[in-house]
Amino acid sequence: MGGLQKKKFERGSATNYITRNRARKKLMLSLPDFRRLCILKGIYPHEPKHKKKVNKGSTAPRTFYLLKDIRFLLHEPIVSKFREYKIFVRKLKRAYGKTEWSAVERLKENKPTYKLDHIVKERYPTFIDALRDIDDALCMCFLFSTFARTGKCHVQTIQLCRRLTVEWMNYVITSRALRKVFLSIKGIYYQAEVMGQLITWLVPYQFSHDHPTDVDYRVMATFTELYTTLLGFVNFRLYQSLNLVYPPKLDSKAELELKEENEDDYAMSSESYYEKLSALSSSLARVVSTEEEEEAKLDQFPVEGEDMDKMEAREKEQKQLEAQKKIFEGLKFFINREVPRESLAFVIRCFGGQVSWDKSVCIGSTYDVTDETITHQVVDRPNVDKQYMNRYYIQPQWVYDCVNAKILLPVEDYFLGVTLPPHLSPFVEEKEGDYVPPEKLKIMALQRGEQPEEEEEEEEEDDDDDDDEEEEDEEEEAEEKNLKKMEKQKSQGKSLEVKVTPGKLKVENPARLEQEEKAEEKRLAIMMMKKKEKYLYDKIMFGKKRKVREANKLAAKRKAHDDAEKAKKKKARK
Repeated sequence: MGGLQKKKFERGSATNYITRNRARKKLMLSLPDFRRLCILKGIYPHEPKHKKKVNKGSTAPRTFYLLKDIRFLLHEPIVSKFREYKIFVRKLKRAYGKTEWSAVERLKENKPTYKLDHIVKERYPTFIDALRDIDDALCMCFLFSTFARTGKCHVQTIQLCRRLTVEWMNYVITSRALRKVFLSIKGIYYQAEVMGQLITWLVPYQFSHDHPTDVDYRVMATFTELYTTLLGFVNFRLYQSLNLVYPPKLDSKAELELKEENEDDYAMSSESYYEKLSALSSSLARVVSTEEEEEAKLDQFPVEGEDMDKMEAREKEQKQLEAQKKIFEGLKFFINREVPRESLAFVIRCFGGQVSWDKSVCIGSTYDVTDETITHQVVDRPNVDKQYMNRYYIQPQWVYDCVNAKILLPVEDYFLGVTLPPHLSPFVEEKEGDYVPPEKLKIMALQRGEQPEEEEEEEEEDDDDDDDEEEEDEEEEAEEKNLKKMEKQKSQGKSLEVKVTPGKLKVENPARLEQEEKAEEKRLAIMMMKKKEKYLYDKIMFGKKRKVREANKLAAKRKAHDDAEKAKKKKARK
């Protein structure tokens, strides 16, 4: 039977994809505008399963998009705004060329603008969706807020990112939402719990840096454009949830305390208020004052399918969390000028502490170094010229380690000039069989309420080691004497004395017998396994053994390091 001949590449996967160039022509956009639109709308390229079929028999490298995604972009109102902006640039160039300054002014006044509000609502239908995706937005905004005001990105973008990040930090302080902090080479990692969602972000250190030449700042600026809109919406909603005024304002009482005579020397009057907000040292104004708010405790009922033990465990966790939020409550900190001010002020205030610094460092200091009620002074230098008797002088790591340990750690390990203990990552959770560093074990003991006495134990261990060595030497000498005696007797031809010793009754250990029985049952069960199950079991056991080997290797390394340190200490004592 005759019929229509089926043409190649006109059905199936070949019709589901479109190349980037064809998509660009379909939308009538330049490559930078097309890239920008895809970033804003969240459209990404796809790798087809059968690339040759989609590419119509060709093996040339091409970027493919789903055809339905490109059709979806056809109805986007921002596309028309991009075209309007292109026409605006063309008209502006012509006006400049003809030196028609009135036309230039008129065109600048009517410059086409667009908003991304509808895109944010489209991509994040609920507020929880926005919170789940806020990590990247925070990282990008904190990065842009540290940029120098060079020609790489607009000054307005840098200022906007700085304002939004300050608003976010003030919210985290007020809600006491911070949970973990970690100082890494890249920057400072923070983790906060906001409305049940764990949000982790990275803040770069405040160092001057050169902009790398291999980074496309236009792509980053497009992402930042979307993220600033998203973060603005999120901040507004979060401030509303805590009854805080938005845009944030200082509490009237705090504002009076921060009023300084010579504040005009540090900043202009238009900037001083914003700088006080950025200082993070004072509380924010509320829509309804805290006195008028009614604090009612909700009754606790077990969740459906939850027994009393689980409920008690949940209540215990809640109590621990409440205690963690108040670890610095009642403590007054003073930060020296060589210490990273913003990070420490943020962390201390998140856990209920009061913080201040020298007036010459930044606006917003609430008390001087001479204040006698200061309990801790954070210093990052070998020694301080003038010291006060009624306060501790500690290194900055103590603050971060206390937050991660959820308790106030002993300050002796963090005094000036002391070698600091390792800064352990709170994001690493050891499972059963993993290597746990001794410092982590010490912190866990402190959390349980035990008091580990390391130095005394180490000295006792050294004494025990010396005693053991002496005992071993004595035993070896006694054995050598016996062997020599026996050799002499043999050489003289004397027969060795034959002794008859009474036999001893061998007592069977029931626990050991039970273990042996279980081991035998396990061996027989493994023998009875099917081939597929046996293969899977072997893989599981291989993974467990590898884990144990790695843990043993790390423990051996640590032991070698500790032994070397002990040997150094012994030499130093001698």
